[in-house]
This record gives sequence, structure tokens and C-alpha cells, in this order.
Amino acid sequence: MSTTPDNAVQPITLTGTGGIDRGAHHRLDEAWLGAAWSHPSTRVFVVSGGQALVEERADGRTELVLMPSFDAPLTEAHRYFLGSDAEGVRYFALQKDALPGRMDDAARPAGLREAAALLSERDNELLVHAVALENWQRLHRFCSRCGARTVIAAAGHVRRCQACGAEHYPRTDPAVIMLVLDEDDRALLGRQVHWPKGRFSTLAGFVEPGESIEQAVVREVAEEAGIAVGQVEYVASQPWPFPSSLMLGFVARATSFEVRADGEEIEEARWFSRDDLRAAMESGEVLPPSSVSIASRLIEQWYGKPLVTAPW
Repeated sequence: MSTTPDNAVQPITLTGTGGIDRGAHHRLDEAWLGAAWSHPSTRVFVVSGGQALVEERADGRTELVLMPSFDAPLTEAHRYFLGSDAEGVRYFALQKDALPGRMDDAARPAGLREAAALLSERDNELLVHAVALENWQRLHRFCSRCGARTVIAAAGHVRRCQACGAEHYPRTDPAVIMLVLDEDDRALLGRQVHWPKGRFSTLAGFVEPGESIEQAVVREVAEEAGIAVGQVEYVASQPWPFPSSLMLGFVARATSFEVRADGEEIEEARWFSRDDLRAAMESGEVLPPSSVSIASRLIEQWYGKPLVTAPW
């Protein structure tokens, strides 16, 4: 089996180690935040609807459009402190209803699904953090305890109810995603009903209340494909802020082998040898998952080389 614990710790595209210290201890220090915001080295970008401005450099790199804070658009409260880098540069995101007009011909809006395959690890880390906060902020404006409107606190990482005093924190929904292998080391890949024709990927599903992540793997594989699994091995995780998931990647060993797709979430599921998958991709019969997804990484570790995929 080519998937090993040593291979498992390689960073996933959206989680890259970009060197940003989130500096959570500063989030309640308004004096420090004010000084950080006004520092000439501070850099800011705008996030809106899950998108930010990016630009292509002459050397071929794609970067977030970052600006000094004194050039940033005005905003009242939607200013999120994202952290600092090793050089002491502080980074903020501004949530706006729309992105600012293009700064030049090279700048254009891009979402994470496209940008994650192009940006540096630092820029990915900043954008993932900002998009996750924006998604949560837009969807949780009212107190779940009393229904009153909440206000932003802790540099964008808390919403506080001024009516009942409750504090609300960003939501993260754990989901398991697993490459299932049989006794012949074939991989089980499935196709969701709403995916484009030919798209196959690993199975996945949300963890239910009171359930361990290993139990979730066993249950989801049985529900979606009718396959029983035994050994379950954790591989890696990936934040997936669409809008608020944390993907927990596994390799699972099947103990039964007759596939019965549920027909609701999974339209079709099949066992693939490495030769089967290569031939199916070369003929166009099978489209592999996005290159920025943990599903692609799980399959590649078993397959033995990168898959030829589009960003999305």
C-alpha cells in the first residue's frame, strides 16, 4: 500500500504553512489593534462573497492584491485581524458588499476554488481565514439564544449579543472524506448526483452528533456505497470554507466488496485499479477531483503520481 503515515503529513493546498501567526491574544486589545492598523507596514485586502482581488505578476506568480491600511476602503466594523508574519507585517481583511474597482488591468476577482491552486501558501492562508470569517459573519447576525442582533467583537472572531450577553464563535462542521481500498488495493470512487458527467472522487460525509470521526467513516461508506470497512487510518485535514467545513481525510480498508450505491447522494460507485483509473482518465471517461481538494491528495498518494486535473 503506497499510503503511509509519513506521506500523510504533507500539507494540503488550502492549509499550507504560510508562516502566519494568528495572534489570538491581540484580538481583544483595541489599543494594539488600532496601532497595528495604522502601522505603515500593515497590509489589507477586501473580501466579498468569498472572493478577493488577485493579480498576475510579470514573473508568472499570482498574488493577493494587498494594500496599506491608509489606502483601504472605509468600513465601520467588518475589519478582521488575520495575524502577523515573521517580518512583523500585520494583515487585515475588510468585508465589503462588493470588491473595489479593479486597480489596474492585471487585478481581477477570484474565489478560493480557483485561487488556491495559484496563490502562495501565505496568501492562501490569509484568504482561507478571511473567507471563513466572512461566511460565518454573513450567516450569524442574530443571537441564537434570544434573537437580538449581535455585534462584531474580537477583531472579527466573536459575535456578541448586547441584549442577553451571549457570545457566539465561528462555526466549523467536521466532515470525513475517505479513500476506501479493497483486498486487491483497488480504490473505491463515487459520483455524486449533481456532479458533471464523469466526475469521480472519494466518498465523504458530515460527522453526526455523538459520533466519533472513525464511526462516521464506517457509517458513511456503508450508507453511500453499501461497503463495510474495518481499519480506518487518519491521513490529513483541510479547511473547506464552503461555507464552514473541516475535511478530515482517511484511508479505510474494506471488509466487503459488493458496491451498492445509494442512488440519492451517490449515483454510481466503482472499484478502480491504478491501471483502470489511468485508462479511464486518459480516455476522458473519468474526471478526477479538483487539484486543490484533499480528495485529490488522497487519491494521488495511492495512485503514486499527480492526477491531471483542472483547478475546478
